Amino acid sequence: MSRKSRIPLIDRVFNAAEEALAAQHYVAPIDVLIRIGWLNHTVEASWRQGRVASLVDALQAHPDRVVEAMELLRTWATRKGLIASETRYVARAVDHHELRFTPDGNPAAELVFRTHWVSPALPEKKRERLTEKQSRAPELVAVMPLKHTWKCHRCGGTGDLLVMENAGPACLGCVGLGDLEFVPSGDALLTRRVKARSARNAVVVRFSRSRRRYERQGLLVEPQALADVQRELEKERGGA
Repeated sequence: MSRKSRIPLIDRVFNAAEEALAAQHYVAPIDVLIRIGWLNHTVEASWRQGRVASLVDALQAHPDRVVEAMELLRTWATRKGLIASETRYVARAVDHHELRFTPDGNPAAELVFRTHWVSPALPEKKRERLTEKQSRAPELVAVMPLKHTWKCHRCGGTGDLLVMENAGPACLGCVGLGDLEFVPSGDALLTRRVKARSARNAVVVRFSRSRRRYERQGLLVEPQALADVQRELEKERGGA
């Protein structure tokens, strides 16, 4: 029996919530689930990419225990006088579909997991900005594969970049991003401006074997937005 399993659930939940609140001025159910060891970061990442249908089904705990933990979190948050704030969770996918916590998508149960508990010590404007940031659709990610033997699960083709979907890797053409142009990292001003101008964009990453993590390589953007920004910067830098 592990040490964690011997600690009462109420203590584990309360301690996890206190840690999250101290670190970021709010607590999300996911923060607690990770800190008490029921949700690992790999599963969370797959879920956020839309590759896991129900987060509850992927937790390392019985559903009844999960319900108990969420009730304890609400009790703790109420005692602390925290402010409940509903947050949207959308997939890091082309369609940005709503993510689901529960198998049946019951609205009441979903609300429990979507509720973030925010410190009342934060000024109202900061709370509003925090809620807006948390509900914002995440950046779409395209991957530079280490091996070029992969096949698109839709058309059977391949390419230099792929987007992961539930059924497997997909080429840019099949996900509607085939017309975008790659802007490598290095020019921060160019990247920032063209990202703001491009209605569609995706972060490009590549896995580093030495560092054991994905690292940003650049950005995919709309060609016209890129051309416009490049012209602007040429004029600005040429006149400097």
